[in-house]
Amino acid sequence: MIDDTETQENREYWEYEPSSQPPYLTPNYKSTVIRSPNKPQYKLPRTLTETTGPLFTQDDLVADEYDLSVNAKGDAAIGSLMVMDGFVTDEDGRPAANTLIELWQANSAGKYHHLMDTRDAPGDPNFIGAGRAVTDSEGHYRFMTIKPGAYPVPNSGNYWRPPHLHLSLFGRSFMSRMITQCYFPGDPLNELDHILHGVPDVDAKERLIMTFDPVVGVHEHALGYRFDIVLRGRRATPMVG
Repeated sequence: MIDDTETQENREYWEYEPSSQPPYLTPNYKSTVIRSPNKPQYKLPRTLTETTGPLFTQDDLVADEYDLSVNAKGDAAIGSLMVMDGFVTDEDGRPAANTLIELWQANSAGKYHHLMDTRDAPGDPNFIGAGRAVTDSEGHYRFMTIKPGAYPVPNSGNYWRPPHLHLSLFGRSFMSRMITQCYFPGDPLNELDHILHGVPDVDAKERLIMTFDPVVGVHEHALGYRFDIVLRGRRATPMVG
C-alpha cells in the first residue's frame, strides 16, 4: 500500500532496493571492469525531461514486428518456436500502457546477427534476432520468436552464457528506462552465469527467470513463457546489461 505521508514525487517513483540491482562493478562480468565509474556519482534533481515522455503507440511499429520467427518474406527461422508473453507495470502494480519494448537475441545456434559476432557457428538468413512491441492499455505485450542457443564467452576459461533474451523498455518517462535480460527456467547454465549472479538478492534474481506457461503458447506449435516486468520501484525487475 502507498503511505499517504509520502510526497507525490516519492509515490510516483519509489526507490530501488539496493540489493535488487547488480553493482556497477561485478569483477566476473568483465565488461563492468572497464565501464564502471571510479568516482562518486552526483544525484541530479528531477526535471520535466526525466519525469515526462517519451510516448509511443501501436502506430510507431511496422506490422508484425513482434514476430521474430519469420522474416519479411514469411520464411521461417530455424529453431524451437516460443511465445514470450507478459505484463508491464509500475511499482504500484498499475499497467504501463504504450510502453515500447525492444527485444534482441542470439539464434538457435547461439550466434547474433551482428558483424562483431565472428564465432564459428551457423547463421540463419531468416532470423535477424530483433523485434519490437508496444504494450496495450492493460500493459500486455507478446513476442513470437525461437529459443536462443547458449554460446561460449571468448577467453573466459570455457564459460558459456545460458540461453537468454535481451530487453529494452521505455515506461512513462525516461526515469523508467530499463535494459535487462531474462532467462529460461531450469537451465543448468543459469547457476554459472556471471551476469545473472551479479544480482545480490535471491528474490530479485528470480525475477529474471521466465515461467513456463503452456496457456500462453500455441497448441502443437510453440512453447509458452511468461515474463512480467516491473519498471522501477521496490519490486523492480533487475537491470542487467
